[in-house]
Amino acid sequence: MREQGDDEMSETIRTEALRGIMMRGPGLTGTLPFYEDMWGLKLAHAEDGTALLRGTGSEPFLYGLKEGPVFGIEYIHFAMPDRATMDALHAQCLGHGAPVLGAPAEFDDWAGGYGFEVLDPDNRRLRFRCDARTLDEEPEWAKPRKVSHVVLNAPDMEATQAFYETVLGFRVSDYSADQMVFLRCNTDHHAIALVRGNYASVNHVAFEMPTLNEFMRGIGRMKQKGHVPTWGPGRHGPGDNPFAYFVSPSGFVIEFTSEVQQIDEATHEAQVWPRDDPEKMDQWMTAGPPTPAQRAVMQGRPDPGFPELRTKVEGAA
Repeated sequence: MREQGDDEMSETIRTEALRGIMMRGPGLTGTLPFYEDMWGLKLAHAEDGTALLRGTGSEPFLYGLKEGPVFGIEYIHFAMPDRATMDALHAQCLGHGAPVLGAPAEFDDWAGGYGFEVLDPDNRRLRFRCDARTLDEEPEWAKPRKVSHVVLNAPDMEATQAFYETVLGFRVSDYSADQMVFLRCNTDHHAIALVRGNYASVNHVAFEMPTLNEFMRGIGRMKQKGHVPTWGPGRHGPGDNPFAYFVSPSGFVIEFTSEVQQIDEATHEAQVWPRDDPEKMDQWMTAGPPTPAQRAVMQGRPDPGFPELRTKVEGAA
């Protein structure tokens, strides 16, 4: 388990924030009604084979659905504050030998803006964007405001952790025994978490509700529509956030959460949370441990990512 020293962190360009995620898979756009009618997102933009869903905030989209042959992640979407910092992050990625997919440039997609992409050690595409399209906020009771975090299964958790820390400026907030690490890029306890897995895949994506009451009402809306949580509600130890997990029609695990712990950089010290103490896993003791079926669905389906892009970058080097 490793953390960066203060001197190293002060010199590292840090990712600003998590924007959301674009998922891919066969028949994925056909699940759009679930996210609109039940989960509480709204269609922001659609084109052939792609649907972009917004929350109540100004982000152009939180969750994208893209048709593709393999279930997995098309890209994880991050924000940077401006072009100068974007260029500095790009240079940092190159300096560490990361497989960068081109120089920073204007995006020609609907969200627009400026940025670049890089592959993580599991060949996931990570897209960094600034100057993106913004939407008028549309506050609505018990509807998701933003994507809180993305949890990834990683066959070499330590190597993937080192990449996010060293190349992208993430910091360790906490560990769950030796099985998980929680990584932050701003004051939110975690934007990315890594789980030790047998193969690369998406574990789950969490959507943040503005308040605890709205979190509970979101669960109620789902139950009234015949979709019950597969785990939860409960309240995690690491991150101190309430949780309720559901399985989408396409088999992806998604979570409602709220009240995620805010980190004070000056005082926070990462700790190792035990996994054999039920009250540390669920402070409310309402959810119990995840069932074998829940653990299986959170292992996800193997996601090869984009190894052909890595080969292309390495071949051009």
